[in-house]
Amino acid sequence: MSDNQLGEFLRARRAALTPEQAALPSHGRRRVSGLRREEVAFLARMSADYYTRLEQGRERRPSPQILDALARALRLEPDARTHLHQLAGAHLPAPPAPVDHRQVGPFLRQMLDGYTAAPAFVINRTLDVLAANAPARALYAPFAPADNLARMVFLDPAARRFHTRWAETAESVAAHLRHTAGLAPDSAALRDLVRDLSARSAYFADLWTTHTVRAKSSDTKQFHHPDVGPLTFAYQAFDVCASPGLQLVVYQPAPDPATARGLALLTARRPSAVG
Repeated sequence: MSDNQLGEFLRARRAALTPEQAALPSHGRRRVSGLRREEVAFLARMSADYYTRLEQGRERRPSPQILDALARALRLEPDARTHLHQLAGAHLPAPPAPVDHRQVGPFLRQMLDGYTAAPAFVINRTLDVLAANAPARALYAPFAPADNLARMVFLDPAARRFHTRWAETAESVAAHLRHTAGLAPDSAALRDLVRDLSARSAYFADLWTTHTVRAKSSDTKQFHHPDVGPLTFAYQAFDVCASPGLQLVVYQPAPDPATARGLALLTARRPSAVG
């Protein structure tokens, strides 16, 4: 990853915002796909020279007020605004837990094993699957191995058939890893993962350059399992307080016959233990 992540993020978000979205007039031909530096500076009420220094990495410690002004100018969503502050080193809490943290306590493992109604699993910030219950192992059985959600989505041939909305899932995964980059920019585990994905997946490499940021919290997932057919789940991610950096992800099945039938088949299985 670059040593000027703040500048890269600002350039990417500027390129992604059109004058129309920013409520600015657009006249004549434009040589840039998004806003000009001068336009961002105008919207953020700062000099164009200062904003240029931010993008070029010659100014690396903007004030929280400057960052908030940039967030408003670039129409950043909450996760992206937090990411911007983190890249600038502003208002950071205690140092984050290592993103390659792999310790899942015995109580959490016991709880997972005892919950058989729907898929549930534990991940770290680099999306390694550290522990999973039986329905989760059966759900992700088409992947070999089912050990990292990012590698599964971008590198396993099964992913495009398995994820009904593959492109949307891929964007979400890349955005999650960008969020992790803000929390732990010096993480060797994240750096290695990004390097591997970028080298082996052009789609990931393109998504990574957009600097889209989104934390994993809740959403809807649609799958097509080769053995049980279509499945729809709402999911919720919970921080594991006893192990900072880990999240418990729980899937809630949608109330439709196909998902009910498929989930019944999954929960009846006895897949080999992983995690």
